[in-house]
Amino acid sequence: MFERWRQENFFKYMREEFLIDTLTDYEVEPDDPQRVVSNPARKAADRDVRTARVHLTHLREAYGTSALDYLEGRTSTMRAFTREEQQTYRAIQDAVDRLATLVARRKSLSPRIPLSDAPTAAEAVKLSTERKHLTNVPKMVAFQAEGALVELVEPHYARNDDEGRTLIQTALRSAAAIEPTADELRVTLAPLSSPHRSEAIRAVCA
Repeated sequence: MFERWRQENFFKYMREEFLIDTLTDYEVEPDDPQRVVSNPARKAADRDVRTARVHLTHLREAYGTSALDYLEGRTSTMRAFTREEQQTYRAIQDAVDRLATLVARRKSLSPRIPLSDAPTAAEAVKLSTERKHLTNVPKMVAFQAEGALVELVEPHYARNDDEGRTLIQTALRSAAAIEPTADELRVTLAPLSSPHRSEAIRAVCA
């Protein structure tokens, strides 16, 4: 359970901070025919069952209303009530039979099927994965580097558990001066929003 929680947090973070779900191109390729998808016939059967149940409920309400109208004297004659009652009762029986047929048909349909069995299998495509994988690799590497920096700043920053990644992100995005020298590229970061944050980053750089 905890591993699943860690994975969900990881993907949420990657989506928000590294845009891992961002499209890289619009190239497409054929989808995997063995991928399991929702069965459109089952969805249609579910919809038919729901509609049939609503219709049956309305008929039963009408049946009850007609009986109350007769008992409370709002029906003109006994013959009128009997005719309406018989018509509604037959309609209810027909609706019950139809609902039973629809439920039996729905049970015979699998909720999920291979893509190859879907009606739109011939047109099914997915976004190309190769370039997406290539763009995701540096994002994953950047995440690992960020994590390593968070570990380095831990001894120097009291709120590291809550704000460590935010501190590192702020430092990496802050203004800086770049000075090429004979044997290095020297980067001098601008002070952060508070002295203790600047001190923590200075300690990491050292």
